[in-house]
Amino acid sequence: MTAAAHASRRQRRPKTRTPRRTVAGAREQTQEICVERVEGAVMTEQRNGHDRTSPQGRKALVGAIFGLSVDYYDLFLPTVALTPAIRYFQPAGLAPTTIATIGFAILAATFLGRPIGAFLFGHLGDTFGRKPATMVAIGGAAVVTFLIGVLPGYQVWGSLSLVLLLAARLVGGIFLGGEYSSANPLAIEATPKHRRGLVGGLIMCSYSIGYVAISVVTFLLLALLPADDLYSPYVQWGWRIPFLVGTVVSIAFLFYYRKVEESEIWRKAKTATSAAAPLRQLFRGGNARILEQVFILQTGMWLAVQAVVGSLPGLLQNYFRLPARTVTTTLLIGTVMLAAAYLTWALLGQRYGRRRMLIVAGATLSLPGTGTLFLMSHSALTGQPVITTMLWCVVTLLIAGSPFAISMIYLAERFPAEIRASGYGIGYSLAIVIPSFSGFYMLGLSAIMPYGYTPIVFMVLSGAFVIVGALMGPETRDVDLTADAAKQRSGPLTEDTRPR
Repeated sequence: MTAAAHASRRQRRPKTRTPRRTVAGAREQTQEICVERVEGAVMTEQRNGHDRTSPQGRKALVGAIFGLSVDYYDLFLPTVALTPAIRYFQPAGLAPTTIATIGFAILAATFLGRPIGAFLFGHLGDTFGRKPATMVAIGGAAVVTFLIGVLPGYQVWGSLSLVLLLAARLVGGIFLGGEYSSANPLAIEATPKHRRGLVGGLIMCSYSIGYVAISVVTFLLLALLPADDLYSPYVQWGWRIPFLVGTVVSIAFLFYYRKVEESEIWRKAKTATSAAAPLRQLFRGGNARILEQVFILQTGMWLAVQAVVGSLPGLLQNYFRLPARTVTTTLLIGTVMLAAAYLTWALLGQRYGRRRMLIVAGATLSLPGTGTLFLMSHSALTGQPVITTMLWCVVTLLIAGSPFAISMIYLAERFPAEIRASGYGIGYSLAIVIPSFSGFYMLGLSAIMPYGYTPIVFMVLSGAFVIVGALMGPETRDVDLTADAAKQRSGPLTEDTRPR
């Protein structure tokens, strides 16, 4: 072909111009594809574990574990340290069921204070920050624990001593209800999405740390100080030592928590949204429905805990008349094993989904949990070897307590950042109210069934509540906890967010 022919073809070819809009659209589409690829790469790295929790996130996690350990140590001071010395605060000649009910009432006072603390300190945590709310809560709890440790008994102040003990536990419960309402969300917000299950398990190990600590202190004191009668050393003054130890540990926590920084997610949420009245937001519209759902779920969790952890120390010692040291040692062993169970359930929730595993947990509570609790009570009432009773006690404890590792993360994932402390704390604590009266329910149920079997009713109900609560809510494993995600939702989470 000649040069002239080439020139002629070029002249005949129509000139086409790409519209500017088309170019701009293609450029935007290319940018979107690039962004999607970057986001996909980030998510892939997160799932492969290449991203790590920041140093500040690790500090927040340690702070949450430390604070919740102090919380659980203080929570079980009455059931572990005070149970062998409860006669110090009561008149002589009471029936075993009455003595056990007094012990339940002391624990119930602590539980009833927690929702009040969640309302108060959850609001403070959403308004002024997670860190200051946590420090004020632990500081107040330290003061109350110290005052209980120096409280005179029935011989000095009569029935007033028991009234003051109940009042102090109520106030202490208010402060302790504020600790986890802010410290736990702070730690969870500082954790990468794919590690939240593990972090939930580690935080729940605080239960084992706190319970083991109070059990070891009490066990050593009972080994050194007799607790046989009203005038024995442990009953007169030895029980005070665990309370004073709790005060010192609370002060140590305050020194540590000064190094923890405020939640960056909360700061962004505070800037982007109006959180002047987080409680008002929590009880409105979709958020109120979320609160209703987690209340039902968490009520089931607390019913299981009350059926085992709340009732067994008093039931085994004061009703079944088993040795205090044997009961303390058994619960200590079971609680150490419970730490492994927490981590197992937490990782299962991360692997298979929190909602699915919560449904499995509810079925486990209603069936195997009920059976093992029955076998424990039956072995004690029929005079079987103590080791048999203690074995079933440990198995029941593992079944009843371990699902908490999933629910405590699930609650934080259900609420947007601007109301997370309030939603988490109130959802977790308000559910305690009904189960906290378990001692009185047991007394009423004893009219139609043997008193030693009454906790079985709570275990059956707990499974039903957990299943219903889990079915009412969505999967939350892959929810984004950042303030931007909460803002984009323009409301509470209602859809299933499991990866497709």
